[in-house]
Parts: sequence; C-alpha cells; structure tokens
Amino acid sequence: MDLVKTNNKEKYKRILSVITIDEIEKWGNIVKSFKDFDVYYHSGYTRAFKIHGDGEPTLIYYEDQDIKAINVVMKRDISMDSRFTGKIPPNTYYDITTPYGYGGFLIEGKVTEESLKSLDHEYSSICKNEGIISEFVRFHPVLNNSENVNDIYDIYRLGKTITMNLYSQDQVWSNITSKNRNVIRKAKKSGVEIYWGRQPKLFDEFINLYNATMDKDNAKDYYYFKKEFYDSILHDLKYDSLMFYAVYEKKIIAMSMILYSNQQMHYHLSASDREYLHLAPTNLLLYEAACWGCENGFKTFHLGGGLGSKEDSLYKFKKAFNRNSDSIFSIGKKVFDQEKYDELVTIRSKEVNFDIEIPFFPKYRASE
Repeated sequence: MDLVKTNNKEKYKRILSVITIDEIEKWGNIVKSFKDFDVYYHSGYTRAFKIHGDGEPTLIYYEDQDIKAINVVMKRDISMDSRFTGKIPPNTYYDITTPYGYGGFLIEGKVTEESLKSLDHEYSSICKNEGIISEFVRFHPVLNNSENVNDIYDIYRLGKTITMNLYSQDQVWSNITSKNRNVIRKAKKSGVEIYWGRQPKLFDEFINLYNATMDKDNAKDYYYFKKEFYDSILHDLKYDSLMFYAVYEKKIIAMSMILYSNQQMHYHLSASDREYLHLAPTNLLLYEAACWGCENGFKTFHLGGGLGSKEDSLYKFKKAFNRNSDSIFSIGKKVFDQEKYDELVTIRSKEVNFDIEIPFFPKYRASE
C-alpha cells in the first residue's frame, strides 16, 4: 500500500509504503538501497520469526524531498493474547515490535527537525488508521540508529553490548583480554578444532544441542524453536547464515549460528555440551568466527550483551573478546492511540495479580 501526499505550496511529495512479507523482491530492493542495512531488515530473517508466532512481518518505507527511511516490524493482533480472549474483537487492535534482535528506523538524506516531523506525522497517522496502538523498538547497537529519532520515540539506554572490530586479525587478537587469549590457546592445544558450514544435518545437530542447553538453563518456552523455524533460516537466509561448530575427538561439543549481511556479523544462537565446558570450545569458536569475518571483508562482529542488559557473567564472557567495545543498547517506546492504550490497561487492571506499576511496555502485555 502506497500513500502519496502532495504539498501544493512547496510542490513536493511524501510517500509512505507498507510492504508485506509476500513482496519479497520489492522488500529486498528497498532494504538494499540503504547503505547501513543489516540482516535484521531482510524479509528472510523475519519469515522465521513469523513461523515462531511473533506476528506479521511488515516493511515501512517513507520518502520525501529530504530523506528516505525504513522500519521493519512484527505486527501483532492483541486479541490473540490469551489475556484478551473474548474481551476485544479480533483483527481490530494491534501493536508492533522490532523482530527478535535489533532494528529501528534507518534514515538517510538531509535529516532535519522538519523532515523528522513529517516522517513522524505520516508514520503515526498510518499506524493509528491501521489500529496499531503502540510500538516497542530494540535499536541497533552497532548502527546506533536511536540517535536520529529522539523526537519520535521515548528512548532509554539500557546497557552495554560487545562489538568486535574486524579490520585485521592482529586487531582482533590485541583487543581480546590476555586471560581470554590464554583460554583460546589452551582450547587449541587441547585438540579442539573449529569448522563451519550450513548443511541440513548441521542444523539438526544444532537443534538437539541447543534444546539440551535450554533445558539446563531452564529457559522460557519462547526460546525453544520449531523445526520449521530452522528450515526457514536454512532456506530463506542461505546467503546470510553459517553454523560454526567445535569438534573434539570427532564429537561436536559446541555450535553457534552466525548471521551476517552487508559487512556486519552477529552471534545469534549458541549451544554447548556442558561436559566439555572445561575445554572452552565457544571461546575458540568465536575467535575463529571473527577471523573468518576478517578474511571475508566484514567490519564488525556483534556479540550482544548480558541477560536483561545487565553486566552479568554472560556480559563479562563477551567483554573478554573486546575490552574496548563501546556499543550501547537502547530501546524506544511509542503510543499511537493513548485512549485505546489506557482502555487495554484498564481491562488488565481487573485481574487480581496485575501490577499496574510494573515497568513494562506495552503495559497491557505485562506478565503477572
């Protein structure tokens, strides 16, 4: 759907297009016209998360005489939330969120207060007209794209993430802490070897190892993915994903799904056999993945941060791969229809255990 508005006074057009997951070629051409696009903006990436039940993937494209902008979102029918069953009509009220990972608006051109105002006006209008109540954004820590949209969203800086710079293998090695360098050397000496590929049998191996890892971590149901999810990654991201794996005595003991696009790499999903943790296979794996990135022209390898953006043991593990990393993870919140937002919160507030003060957004989706 394309909306075109003409300002007769200034003789220019503002175009806002809403592209669906079925318009693969159009989606791809628009995304790749932006110099900083990343794997999270590809339709193939969002398809896997549609299968996972995260909503309907949508690309929003805006253009006027000064700027062009894109945002990729998952559109969710609020009535599908079990807490609203029978309380609101289906196919009427929605909210949108960044696909699992990172995203947010990419904006190019002459970015001014006026152009951002126009973008915000057109974007908010179409969202409200489509019954979209609110939006939650996880901005891209490497692209730092939250900086351009302070006037569009309520933005909160949550914490640090770790990005490895891949200009050279020497730089990768020098940015790693001395303790982690010793661990990597020890893993190599112990006979751990790193390989990579994307054969279907590797994905099958990963599913078993990953689910066992999630079981031991008492992970939430959300972090278990169906076979169809992995099939989508295998087929829809065949040029943008690799499985790196660590082998010891002919046995796979650790695996990581690495996603990449446009000179940016991402540590996506990971699993390891607890019996072999003393060999530190994941340390060696991430180092070898970074070296692969250097050899193949990538500029960054983003490892992410700690659980809940805390500087916990997971964060410290990742920090050991670049002690100089300064990436920051920010989120954005936006309400398009305050009246309906408040109505949904009121519906939830009638529940006995609902805490209206809980710091969660959107509040009407807060867990008990």
